[in-house]
Amino acid sequence: MSEYIDGQSSRSESVGIVERKFFTLPEGAGPFVLEGGANLSPVTLAYETYGELSPARDNAVLICHALTGDAHVAGYYSDKDPKPGWWDLMVGPGKPIDTSRYFVICSNVLGGCTGSTGPSSINPATGRPYGLEFPVVTIGDMVRAQRLLVEHLGVERLLAAVGGSMGGMQVLEWTVRYPDRIAAAVPLATTPRHTALNIAFHEVARQCIMADVNWNRGAYYDGEKPSTGLAVARMIGHVTYLSDEAMRRKFGRRLYEKEAFSFGFDLEFPDFQVESYLRYQGSKFVERFDANSFIYITKAADYFDLAQQHGGGSLTEAMSRSTCRFLVVSFSSDWLYPTSRSRLLVQAMKKAGLEVSFAEVEAEFGHDAFLLRNERLFELVESFLEHALAAERKRTETAPREVWG
Repeated sequence: MSEYIDGQSSRSESVGIVERKFFTLPEGAGPFVLEGGANLSPVTLAYETYGELSPARDNAVLICHALTGDAHVAGYYSDKDPKPGWWDLMVGPGKPIDTSRYFVICSNVLGGCTGSTGPSSINPATGRPYGLEFPVVTIGDMVRAQRLLVEHLGVERLLAAVGGSMGGMQVLEWTVRYPDRIAAAVPLATTPRHTALNIAFHEVARQCIMADVNWNRGAYYDGEKPSTGLAVARMIGHVTYLSDEAMRRKFGRRLYEKEAFSFGFDLEFPDFQVESYLRYQGSKFVERFDANSFIYITKAADYFDLAQQHGGGSLTEAMSRSTCRFLVVSFSSDWLYPTSRSRLLVQAMKKAGLEVSFAEVEAEFGHDAFLLRNERLFELVESFLEHALAAERKRTETAPREVWG
């Protein structure tokens, strides 16, 4: 997710002032057993909610964030907060995910660094931050923790889960892991598994962090942070989020605050605008993100393989576990998770007999297009959720819901 993606909607159109909340698994429930076999306790998730849960509890929409996102989807933390949540364009009153109609939930993923338990959390066994002692987490672990949060909020069945990129992986995981707990799904700009190229980009980024002299095998919390490594990792990732066309239009070969080449390697005043831009993206990122969380979360995305983990290697078999309706959206300029991956998903869904709508949206901004204003995307999401809610209410009318909770 790009640092430059902010605002673009007025404060008056926002959900307003919001609050980050925290949910900790009850001690009596025992440790959270991860797919890798390790136990984790305590487990806390940071989350935000907007809108109101309907009396029938049938209007809950879970938003799953991308790799470096967090629970702050929309609104502001205060009147002086200069920047709204990362998807303020999409979420709010009168917006495609309309908070006057839907109860919106978003949590920071397990392994994250903005309030959820992750490598920077205190290890109760040592009294110090986990660092590399933090166990490896998976997309499945993230979703299992989200389910506990959703139940804590009084929601038995989600109307929908919506998310792009790694958020889309979580959405897909929800549909096959908990088919009876979700009515509809909107995976955007995502993939059922990483290719070698995807994994390679992540590994290069991780190695940038690990090569930083301050990384200290993850035990840097009492000293200097591996800021240089994390910034370079971010720069690598950021290039993959854009497109050649978007970068050509935005930067071309324009110079940065100079009339001619410097014929040097000035770290403060590089020659090209794109160099300055990437350095800015890197520097902003290190202000808000933990290097170890970056390592763990990228690894979780690399491990994700929907077909292998839920279908014995068959994507169709994996999707056969699902029962919900889908809206799958790809973007024409996304070369990180191109349309061909979404088509594979759609083919598997149709073979599995699922109700699925698919659209490739024209967009020039590459992978991050799902985060930007796009009227076509907005119309698709808004219409799909409206139909999903109507269908869900019709379903409950014909098959009265059992009293729950």
